[in-house]
Amino acid sequence: MATQEQIKSIIEDMLKDFVEQNGFEIVDIEYVKEGSNWFLRVYADKEGGIDIDDCGRISEYLSVQLDEKDPITDAYFLEVSSPGAERPLKKTQDFYKAVNSHVFVTSYEPIDGSKEFEGLLQSYDEEVLVIEIGKKKISIPVAKVASARLAIVF
Repeated sequence: MATQEQIKSIIEDMLKDFVEQNGFEIVDIEYVKEGSNWFLRVYADKEGGIDIDDCGRISEYLSVQLDEKDPITDAYFLEVSSPGAERPLKKTQDFYKAVNSHVFVTSYEPIDGSKEFEGLLQSYDEEVLVIEIGKKKISIPVAKVASARLAIVF
């Protein structure tokens, strides 16, 4: 059986041409077990936002590819959806797009006594994120970022 990372890579390869031709972006792919069930989740977006019809098109295309190539031996549920308003920041381009946006970041180890940071992403240079929290600026090395996502301010 392929590992979760191998499955993610296989799915990315299957979708690469289709998403490029249709203006979609794959935000994330998960292959996870919840209870006794496996789920293959694909989070997609596009400029101006993705809708249910777009998700349906991606799902139909991917279903055909999965049936033909059959890379996953276990039974699973396929879900294609939007990453939501608090979309994860995973790729370099995600961070660049998020500059001047409100973000929530967790780190693997404490930085200035904290492992959670929420504020305005001031800058990103592939090695360090700078988040403005109130009047304070925190520099977080990218290598220490455990997770990052956009955050909604209420």
